[in-house]
Amino acid sequence: MTRGIRLPAVLRDEPQYRLLFGSQVLSVLGDRVTMVALPFAVLATGGGVAEVALVSAAQFLPFVVLALPAGVWADRWDRKRILVVSDAVRLACQVLAAVLLLTDMAHVVHLAVIAAAYGAADAFFAPAFSGLLPTTVAPTNIQPANALRGLSYSVGSIVGPVIAGVLIAFAGGPGGALLFDAATFAVSIALLLPMRAGVVDAVVSAEDPAATTDHFWTSLRQGWGEVRSRSWVLAFLGGFAAYHVVVLPAIFVIGPVLMEEELDGARSWAIIVAAFGIGCVLGDLLLLRWRPAHALRVAAVLLVGASGQAAFIGSGLGTWGIAGLELLAGVCVTGAFTLWETSLGEHIPSASLSRVSSYDYLTSAGMIPLGNVLAGAVSASLGLQVTLVWMTVLGVGAALCVVAVPGVRGLPRAA
Repeated sequence: MTRGIRLPAVLRDEPQYRLLFGSQVLSVLGDRVTMVALPFAVLATGGGVAEVALVSAAQFLPFVVLALPAGVWADRWDRKRILVVSDAVRLACQVLAAVLLLTDMAHVVHLAVIAAAYGAADAFFAPAFSGLLPTTVAPTNIQPANALRGLSYSVGSIVGPVIAGVLIAFAGGPGGALLFDAATFAVSIALLLPMRAGVVDAVVSAEDPAATTDHFWTSLRQGWGEVRSRSWVLAFLGGFAAYHVVVLPAIFVIGPVLMEEELDGARSWAIIVAAFGIGCVLGDLLLLRWRPAHALRVAAVLLVGASGQAAFIGSGLGTWGIAGLELLAGVCVTGAFTLWETSLGEHIPSASLSRVSSYDYLTSAGMIPLGNVLAGAVSASLGLQVTLVWMTVLGVGAALCVVAVPGVRGLPRAA
């Protein structure tokens, strides 16, 4: 008799996390569908490249502006309620955009305003989720909980674009795809609402009582104090900022152009991106079982491997050779981020975790536009290959600096 597939222990043993994880899976899947559908929605209204960039910026900028305030409020308010309200706002945004598109009443300005509201809600969701996750599991399950979270991103990045393509082709175009995203938010809310109030109350009661009465700026300074007092947090914030400014543009900007010039264009790039996604899945599955004795030390070493992506893209090994290297990069990237999130959950007090996480989001996602602009300007001046060499030198060098920090190498696991 064959044995059935067993759920990971963290899903079997942690009922509150099951609800949170289920909502996360659906939100990620819907987000990945929207990433594909939104540019086509803009094009369907008669917009062009400039309009696509405008709507994308409208969705992203609120996150940059609100990331730190959202972290403060997530440490002062009911985090579960923030997640529910965020999902409700994004549901309304997607329904409105879908209706405008399906009735041929949408204009670029409509989509830009809706994207801005969506981005503002997303800015509140991220730090609240990071702060709430460790409170739904036993301490020994923080790493597998974060690994499953990473797995949802990895699988969503593979499956989401496929679903988006099917919906755009056969289910009403971009409007139908946005309705699908709205439905995922509705189910996410339904999963979040039954989470026991006691779990959330325990979070609130554990927080510094002054956090509910102090001035907003005092709370913000306290969050920065938690960051500044830990050399390992400062080191990784700097390392991730360098990764997003220096290394990731090799994927977002230079990689597709290089594939078009030297290989088979979109076909080669699709194979390489898919291999990276498979590597992420493998890395997440590994961390469901492997619990390294020094999580942050391993994360720093994996960041060095992840920072070699510019060299991988410019290696000249052909489509499948680059794809093999990117598979390894996927393992490194998801491992570094998962073990970093795990270290935050294990060592940062719950009352401050959302604020610390907000600095993480600001120095990572907030750096992407700057890096893309710099990469475009530098590659136009120096050429693609020379730019990739400098990306590798600077990116790997920054990651090695993170490894060199004693606080990073010596940080133990939580008891």
